[in-house]
Amino acid sequence: MQAKAPDFEIRLAVDAADLKAAQRLRYQVFVEELGGDGALVDHAARLECDKYDPYYDHILLVDRARSGQPVVGVYRVFRSDMAGPNGKTGQFYTEGEYDLTQLKNSGKRLLELGRSCVHADYRGGMAMTRLWNGLAAYVEEHDIEVLFGVASFHGTDIDALKQPLSYLHYNHLAPENLRVRAAERHFQTMQLLPKDQVDTRLAARAVPPLIKAYLRLGGFVGDGVFIDRAFNTTDVCLVMNIAGMSARHRTLYFRGNTT
Repeated sequence: MQAKAPDFEIRLAVDAADLKAAQRLRYQVFVEELGGDGALVDHAARLECDKYDPYYDHILLVDRARSGQPVVGVYRVFRSDMAGPNGKTGQFYTEGEYDLTQLKNSGKRLLELGRSCVHADYRGGMAMTRLWNGLAAYVEEHDIEVLFGVASFHGTDIDALKQPLSYLHYNHLAPENLRVRAAERHFQTMQLLPKDQVDTRLAARAVPPLIKAYLRLGGFVGDGVFIDRAFNTTDVCLVMNIAGMSARHRTLYFRGNTT
């Protein structure tokens, strides 16, 4: 655990040093803890990176009381009006896994969320809430209407995940107008059990905390999963309409506190 009480600051990455700090934290979480890898991961420098990083905004949670590695939380975000690696606007990382036609044709202002992580020393406290406060301020600043992005189960054994994935399919599938679908070339159904064979309590316990948090906020899951063998994860696509958030959650997260 951290030696001192945290002194949090939320801000965007502004230079190459900030980006490397985010990539270093991602390496600790996604590579060292979870066993992920990728074509552009720099193991020598301990940086988890890809071709999208230079084009995205990176929301940083900084603990000013921490020496050595003060960046302790990260969100990577991309708006539908930003230009990606190919120079076109609205070309998302998630499109490598999901067909986003429903969202892109909705006319709504979109924000893709990804690479979200918090340092192990700060989990279970206020760090994630503060990171979400920063995300909420970003959403308000850019008048975002719909949030989406992949979130992961650890591991790629689909049989071991049949309870929680079936539970999500039957209970939290996105409405038709927001229902993204895993790309056909690697579509894996979430409907792995008949509905009457889903143990709701067991299945809910197996859903990762981040996915549960989005569902509590009013989020949904898309149709089908993507098995990411390089990252050692099974991915679902989460979609959340900001207008559908409860008043209580809007008060909790959308309070404009970014310091």
